[in-house]
Amino acid sequence: MADLRELHSVSNVRSAAGDVALLLWAAADLTHGTRVFSVGEATAVAAPGLSCRDRLALTGPAEDASVLVRAVLPQIGPTFRPIGDEKLIRDLVTRVPALEFVDAFGWMQIDTATGRCGAATWLTASDRADIAALLDEAFPDSYARPGRSGVRRWAGARDESGALLACAADAWSAPHVGFLAGVATAQQARGRGIGAGVCGFVLDSLVAEHGVAALIVDSWNTAAVHLYRGFGLSWRPAAAARVTDH
Repeated sequence: MADLRELHSVSNVRSAAGDVALLLWAAADLTHGTRVFSVGEATAVAAPGLSCRDRLALTGPAEDASVLVRAVLPQIGPTFRPIGDEKLIRDLVTRVPALEFVDAFGWMQIDTATGRCGAATWLTASDRADIAALLDEAFPDSYARPGRSGVRRWAGARDESGALLACAADAWSAPHVGFLAGVATAQQARGRGIGAGVCGFVLDSLVAEHGVAALIVDSWNTAAVHLYRGFGLSWRPAAAARVTDH
């Protein structure tokens, strides 16, 4: 088995893991605590505070990945949650007794414009209270919140009275992967394509700026999965694990 190596640039990540968007997303900033490791054909990116959690993005064969996780966790600490392809994570928890399976979900991405922008605009700091109120109503569990670290900007659509009907955030984006989060639509606006238009607006902006736009969606959220598939996003089964005693 090859020795543990630490990588120090995104180009090294590309060389080790290819253009795996999940790892390029996690490797956004190697100057503020993010670290990249490799063993054999496995690569891991330890990204603190990424989308409100310490995450350990993984790719590669399970045998190498299990060696990598065992070697890396003592260095980075038990708060980091392995995340990667669902098959890899399920295999990993059988090989590393310190880990337990948390959840399965989908990683979705696109590298072309959706062509489905609605009547959306970028919002400003003066809109923060309205965004927070809409999230409280329609998506209280959203990790993306106005003013939260890594949440760069918000888009939204209002009605004639000025009420905010839908919003979505550009949050935790990396140079080569833009990330969509904080998608919420007011109850009275659902089924009218307003939220879809805001999502299309943000996704197209992210593709234009970063080359790839991505998001994470719960597997059970069939309406959201259907919407994003309709935009042309691909689906990749993903999952997360955690250290059992933390």
